[in-house]
This record gives sequence, C-alpha cells and structure tokens, in this order.
Amino acid sequence: MDLAYLWFWIVGFLFVGYFVLDGFDFGVGMSLPFLGKDDISRRQIINTIGPVWDLNETWVIVAGACLFAAFPEWYATLFSGFYLPLLVILLALIARGVSFEYRHQRDSLRWKRNFDRMIIVGSALPAFLWGVAVANIVQGVPIDADFEFTGTVLTLLNPYGLLGGLTTLLLFFVHGVYFVALKTDGKVHADARRLAVKAGVLAVAVAAVFVAWTVFAHFSLPVLALGALAAVLLISSVVANLRDREGWAFGFGAATIMTAVLMLWFALFPNVMPSSTDPAFNLTIENASSTDYTLTIMSWAALIFLPLVLAYQGWTYWVFRKRVTRDRIEKAAQLAH
Repeated sequence: MDLAYLWFWIVGFLFVGYFVLDGFDFGVGMSLPFLGKDDISRRQIINTIGPVWDLNETWVIVAGACLFAAFPEWYATLFSGFYLPLLVILLALIARGVSFEYRHQRDSLRWKRNFDRMIIVGSALPAFLWGVAVANIVQGVPIDADFEFTGTVLTLLNPYGLLGGLTTLLLFFVHGVYFVALKTDGKVHADARRLAVKAGVLAVAVAAVFVAWTVFAHFSLPVLALGALAAVLLISSVVANLRDREGWAFGFGAATIMTAVLMLWFALFPNVMPSSTDPAFNLTIENASSTDYTLTIMSWAALIFLPLVLAYQGWTYWVFRKRVTRDRIEKAAQLAH
C-alpha cells in the first residue's frame, strides 16, 4: 500500500480514538446539570474521568501533529478555513481542563458552580463543533485552485454541518452518561441509567437522519454497511442500558462512534477535503501528502511508539477500573474538613 494511503487511515484511527475516548469525557461534563444534584454527586461524576481525561485529550494533539506532518496541504487548508471553530474548541478545552484542576481549590459553593459551568460549556462546545467540522470536510467546502478556503464561518453553518454537530453532541452525551452509569453507584448510577434511555432515543432519531443523508450523498457499499452497523450498535446500546447492562451499553456506544467515524472516512476517501467550487480543486490523498521519505520516517516512529502508547493507556484504565462510590467521596469530604 502507498504510504500516503496508509497514513490517511492512521490519521483516521487517531481521530476514532479521540472521539471515542474524549467523547465520553465530553458526555460526562455535559451530564453535570442533569445528574449532579449536590456537590457530592457532582464530585462523584467528575471523578469518573479524573484520572483519564487529560490522557484522552492527547489523542487530538497526536492526530493534529500527524495531520501536519503527513498531509501539510490538508492541514494548511483546514486550519485556515476552520480557524475560528478550531480556536473556540481549543479555548473550550483549556477552560474545561482548568476547571477540573481548580474546582476543588476552594470550599465556596459559588466558586465550584462557576467552574462547573465552565466544564459543561467546555464539554458541549467541542462536542458540537467537532461534528460541524467533520461533516463539512466530508460534504466539501469552497476551495480554489490554490487549495485555499474561500468561504466564511457562515459557510460552515449549513444544514448538513449543523446536523453533524447535533449528532456528535447527542452521541457523546449518551456515551458519557453510559460511562457515568458504569463507574458510579447509588442515586447517580440510577439517574444516569434513566437519563441514558431518554437521551438514547433522541440520539437514535437524530443520528438516523444524519446517517441516511450521508449514505445518499456519498453512496458506496462500505458507507452503507458502516452506516447500517452504526445504527444497529446505537440501538443495541439503548437496549443494553434498559436491561441494566451498563458495560455492554458503554461498549456498544463506543463501537457506534467508532463505526460512524469510519463511515465518514470512507465517504471522504480518496479525497481529504473536497472542493464544492470545482471537483478539479479537490484535495486528495495524493496531492495533499508529504514526501515518501517523510512518511517512511513517520511510519517507523508509529510502529515503535504507538503500541507503547496504547499499552500505557490500557494499563491506566485497568488501574482505575473500579467504581467511584458516593461513600468514598463523602469520607474524603469529611477528612478535608
């Protein structure tokens, strides 16, 4: 296989990992106003991702670095055309990260509530804007003969892009609520299961429209098969949650996001950024990639370091695999006082 095509799929794999892992982080953050009835329950929810949220976030850094090195033309056009949405995502991620670290630094209820709001907004904005961005990349945006984006921010706020954003927002929300149910006990666990039912039904309805639109607009057998599989997996996650099988529900939710991203990657192939101005101006895998020498060095680096990163992340999840119980949070709060 040509190295440029290999790296197209490696970049896709990195974004799959990011959306699956940071996706449930976003969902956990968005669930705070629905499940956090008091400070103890909010701490219980936040602590489910406390040991892993920053590790999950590094996937987007690696994906961005690989995109820059493997496909510099794609990177340049994407970041110039999508500059404002990507900046908003970056600021939201910073605000969310700061909130996780500073929320517990004072006992003031107002202090904690302000940082809770930053967590909620810092989770919801990226969850929505990533969907808008990816949907627009797949659909195509105005690009001229010099591979420069000629639209505006309003160009990205089209029906398909907005539907993509709403779809990722709901999928990540449901994914996060499944994770809360998996990792907590007591009232938070029970409330998360009930919330997942309502949100899951809404996610199924919205995602079905988005998948159908994508299949009709970019029809191919892989896109059709992956779209159908994503629908089955999402419905399976809702059924598993109804049967009190939160582990299966979370697993099906993760598989749904993985399959949906792969569907979009197949819809994009062999382009990396189609032009809505003229198909002759499409950025493709071949005209957007780096030299073979650069891709060869990157391939050896990925072969050596990627298994180590995956092993370390797997070990981290294994160490912090136990539930975050309300009793443990209450005892910690008593000791702090």
